[in-house]
Amino acid sequence: MSHFIVSARKYRPQRFQDVVGQGHVAGTLKNALASGQVAHAFLFTGPRGVGKTTCARILAKILNCENRTPEFEACNECSSCKSFNENASFNIIELDAASNNSVEHIRALTEQVRFQPQQGKYKVFIIDEVHMLSNQAFNAFLKTLEEPPSYAIFILATTEKHKIIPTILSRCQIFDFRRITVADTVAHLKSICAQEHIEAEEDALHIIAQKADGALRDALSIFDRITSGAGKKITYDAVIENLNVLDYDYFFQITDALLAEDAAAVMNHFDEILRKGFDPEVFVLGLAEHLRNVLVCKDASTLGLLEVGENLRERYKQQATLAPSAFLLTALSLANDCDINFKMARHKRLHVEMALLKMCHIGRAVKGAELEKKTTDLNRPPALQTPQTLQTLQTPQTPSNVREMGNAHTLSSKDMIDVRKGLRQGSMKLESIPMRLDAFDQLVEEEEIHRASLESRLTLENARTEWNAYAALLDSNLVRLALTNAELRLEDKVLKAIVGTTIELNNVKAELGRLLDILRKRLHDNALKIEVIQDERKQAEQAQQVARVVRPLTTKEKLDKMKESNPLVDDLIRRFDLKLGE
Repeated sequence: MSHFIVSARKYRPQRFQDVVGQGHVAGTLKNALASGQVAHAFLFTGPRGVGKTTCARILAKILNCENRTPEFEACNECSSCKSFNENASFNIIELDAASNNSVEHIRALTEQVRFQPQQGKYKVFIIDEVHMLSNQAFNAFLKTLEEPPSYAIFILATTEKHKIIPTILSRCQIFDFRRITVADTVAHLKSICAQEHIEAEEDALHIIAQKADGALRDALSIFDRITSGAGKKITYDAVIENLNVLDYDYFFQITDALLAEDAAAVMNHFDEILRKGFDPEVFVLGLAEHLRNVLVCKDASTLGLLEVGENLRERYKQQATLAPSAFLLTALSLANDCDINFKMARHKRLHVEMALLKMCHIGRAVKGAELEKKTTDLNRPPALQTPQTLQTLQTPQTPSNVREMGNAHTLSSKDMIDVRKGLRQGSMKLESIPMRLDAFDQLVEEEEIHRASLESRLTLENARTEWNAYAALLDSNLVRLALTNAELRLEDKVLKAIVGTTIELNNVKAELGRLLDILRKRLHDNALKIEVIQDERKQAEQAQQVARVVRPLTTKEKLDKMKESNPLVDDLIRRFDLKLGE
């Protein structure tokens, strides 16, 4: 049985130019080496599996290399490079802070700093997961980190920079490592496939890269898992089956059914997905991602945001031509709401099905909104269609002139809508509109009915009803109680609200703006005003009521209440000849 080495170790980069997706870090470190301005302390921070420890080892190897290349890479031929490659270098010390995080471990490290390197110029200390050190260990490390010997260089690596104390951060050159893009991961996997003589579909490699979520080490681990089962040929179907990933075809079919408003097909597809063992939440997330990708394809300038293979890219482009932007945005919003509320839903399947059914009716809702907009535009003045009619409207007309015009002007249904709008907004006068006699009489009747419906409803009873209705909708108990307890009086157009306490006065005044607007609309009277008055007598009455409520009971009153609740108390008093104390 051959000794198997996982791809993450076998293909770990040995040079900066082989590091994937971290060109900004490699370039800066090479420039520092070229200028001889190498700091004594570095902090490499970023997500897991992006090359922090790898870059630390490459830098340590280059620092002690005896024959650096013109590109400032290690030669891999000198004794220092060979001992490093064989893990036998005494000048490079690695410490795992996750298991060596105490003060004693740091003291042992600082003791090693005292000894000069046996071979080469530098003694390099690589401390991985440095955020795991305790505060005491950090403090013990401070002095050594700030003023080390000229031959000592520290490289710290962490995934959680926020956990490192500021005094440590201030002593290091900080390099932020980026998440590795899907394109870079796919390119690296292709190069490994070429070296291993493995045939792999591009869509399959894209799925692996997306599943890795920016961590190259995770991508290589997934790659090893797939190759152990699929052998020398990696297919898209094998990857989605092995990783339990939903096939893209489901999302394309469901989106087509949503666009066709075929609710039955959507429900059947969703049922098939559930029967295959997929979690409904995974489906919701996948559908949202699919809708986002379709929306990205609506504009050629955003196609670069699509992280899929060429075959899928073409399918997304085709579906984007069929899906309106309004549909995609609304469906994305529904999918987002479904995802947010998923954990709180007790019936998970029904929760997702309701979201899908709403998506099925997006087209009808959009058409309804467009129809309503057109109707609103038709109702918008200026009134009439033709310039001749507008000129006629600008000429003042009397009722007699209007009637004499007879059948000279016949207004269309749209003109009648515009005329009604103009009359009610005050931009037209009834007597100045030329029209047929029967239409004139109809408008007069309609305007009389409309004006009657808008007459003021300002009475004390109506005002009290609307006042209490507003108070009932408030969340604050104090404000609601203040409005309910207020005594209302109507004098002319002024509604006076009489309150007792200063707190009630302030609470009512806080709601005055919104309350006045609502009362004016509900009572059809824009001249209404509200005045809040604090009455000292009302305050005194309320204080007396409170005093009566909170007054403590006397001993006799307590005894009487005990007798009412339990008749045996009287018998107990007589039997033991008890006396009522003071």
